[in-house]
Amino acid sequence: MTDPHKPVAAFAMRPDLPGLLFSDDDLATLSRILDFETASAAATPSAEAPATAFPTITTFPIAGSTSTTASDALASVEVLITGWGCPPIGRAELNAMPRLSAVIHAAGSVKGHLDDEAWDRGIRVTSAASANAYPVAEYTLAMILLAGKRVPDYIRRYAVDPALYDESPDPSIGNFGRTVGIVGASRVGRRVIELLRPFDLQVLLYDPHLSAGDPVLADARRVELNELFALSSIVSIHAPLLPETVGMVGAKQLALLPDDATVINTARAPILDQDALAAAVRDRGLRAILDVTDPEPLPSGHQLRELDGVVLTPHVAGALGTELRRLGACARREAELFVAGAPAAFPVTKEALIAVA
Repeated sequence: MTDPHKPVAAFAMRPDLPGLLFSDDDLATLSRILDFETASAAATPSAEAPATAFPTITTFPIAGSTSTTASDALASVEVLITGWGCPPIGRAELNAMPRLSAVIHAAGSVKGHLDDEAWDRGIRVTSAASANAYPVAEYTLAMILLAGKRVPDYIRRYAVDPALYDESPDPSIGNFGRTVGIVGASRVGRRVIELLRPFDLQVLLYDPHLSAGDPVLADARRVELNELFALSSIVSIHAPLLPETVGMVGAKQLALLPDDATVINTARAPILDQDALAAAVRDRGLRAILDVTDPEPLPSGHQLRELDGVVLTPHVAGALGTELRRLGACARREAELFVAGAPAAFPVTKEALIAVA
């Protein structure tokens, strides 16, 4: 009895990522159900790759620009497991992989990573964006609660002079009964709302694409964008970056917030007008917690780096360290489902691509 066919597979990501994304058990499972040997010659040589690293592609060996052995190996690939550091997959790359049937992305968005032609060819595309939503939502939850207690202010002031501590602080400090506004019912936005359930907070939600019967409305009240800003003391942005969302949060919306409000952005920097935000922080005492900026990082001397009311973190809300294993587990599961002929757990459709980050 012969073994069933194992689809030929390859990793296309930074050379160090397979060992970071996948546990030993997950790598063993992938090796059991997929054939990584046949296409190994397509891997990009790297002196920086760990000695124990799986061969990975960081430059696709297109026929005519590389050795025949490498391009022939690439042509055999049926399953491509991608991640950070994967080169763009355009039409030339798709033509070089005529047997490609599945792209399993062990990271978040596939936008800017995969040509629309992939869907036209019937290639199955999946993403670990749902898994990456967990750490972003956890970061957001922490920042919401810390902002409500004004912890960033206390950290800054207490470091300068411990005598500044006041046992009778501003009565507006605290999280009981506070109103939190969530902009965008994305994967992250929904997860944040779920995590906020145990707390005595009022949660508002703005998303123009939300249907009246959406289950998320059991935990949040749907409002229009300007109403959300007028009623909230903490606003967290979770909308996708689309042409219509660029600058969606500008001077008009920020002016509706109370002076001591906090704006949190873990989504995409261009959604929030940074100049308008800086002016509101400087002139009105507004506060901001930004994990994304434009550019990233901000240059020395940038106004947002000079304002006491702004907390900047270097794009750390998403999966880091141990959290990467959640992305790997998601990708491993997608590979198992593909090999079993079962529907994908988290498919990315061409139609849905226009509404995601």
